[in-house]
Amino acid sequence: MTAPTRAKLADGRDILFFALPGHLPRPVADRRPLPPRGKQHSELRFDRSTGQWVIIAALRQDRTYKPPPDQCPLCPGPTGLTSEVPARDYDVVVFENRFPSLSGAGGLSPVGDGFASAPGHGRCEVICFSGNHTGSFAALEAPHARLVVEAWRHRTAELLSQPGIEQVFCFENRGEEIGVTLTHPHGQIYGYPYLTPRTATMLHQAREHRIRHGNNLFQDLLAHEVADGSRIIARSDLFTAFVPFAARWPVEVHIYPNRFVPNLIELDSAELDGFTQLYLDVLRRFDSMYSGPLPYISALHQYTDAQPEGYFHVELMSIRRSATALKYLAGSESAMDAFISDVTPESVAERLRDLA
Repeated sequence: MTAPTRAKLADGRDILFFALPGHLPRPVADRRPLPPRGKQHSELRFDRSTGQWVIIAALRQDRTYKPPPDQCPLCPGPTGLTSEVPARDYDVVVFENRFPSLSGAGGLSPVGDGFASAPGHGRCEVICFSGNHTGSFAALEAPHARLVVEAWRHRTAELLSQPGIEQVFCFENRGEEIGVTLTHPHGQIYGYPYLTPRTATMLHQAREHRIRHGNNLFQDLLAHEVADGSRIIARSDLFTAFVPFAARWPVEVHIYPNRFVPNLIELDSAELDGFTQLYLDVLRRFDSMYSGPLPYISALHQYTDAQPEGYFHVELMSIRRSATALKYLAGSESAMDAFISDVTPESVAERLRDLA
């Protein structure tokens, strides 16, 4: 596994530099007069009506909001005075978020009666895909994109080893339409102190499927998609990309390994290469759909040994439903979690296939 170069930011946060072969990280001292970090900034509150935790993170109201390019906090900062990345340049960098939703070490106690709350323990990191402010993940060369995947893999392994972390979630929000406030190409990595609701639901469905059919739910879903064929985007010996049968979003693509693995950590070198290639392929098709870059969310679903039914996969989704219109999560989706799609999964798959 790729070993990063580690350093500290002015307020004590960790920063890790991942470099391409032949490149040496060039961090400089972070000389910003940052205030010391508080012990705790967020709170978890339990919603008894849904059985879900809500993160209350008021500090995030003060986070950096749409700065001009010359004040981007994710660009290299060679003086050590202007950026979250004090370096002359970098390939891929990961650092603790200055405005985290979760921070500090500690697990959750059992929920008692009445209003239940807990410290917002966990970890929130930012991962910058490149020092190039105007780039994108889709524009990366394959070796550089593979380095991002290695960084995801490294952080997944390290965060899962920390006490109190129950789930690691690597994701990217891309595009102002999604709500992105920093345009520099980057993603985030969350270490949750609990299992998130969507993951818990999918694992419950997988356990029920095992009881009824004796098979892994995700393997069966993949087999059914391959047998049907109408929603397949691209398929190699190692990975398959498809629009799911019950897609919820106007553009939605899932990427599955062709063999069962729970997370990125378990992929071998050939599979890491294959995943990188197909992931880039799908993102480039996304950006060819309309006249401009497609806004999207990329979500990596990973599981631990304690979740034997969990099958690693990536879900990519976009709210753009046409060249001029977006899909808003209004009453049915936001209030009832009942999704309504304006396009058929088969038509989206056909269009994406044609963009090869």
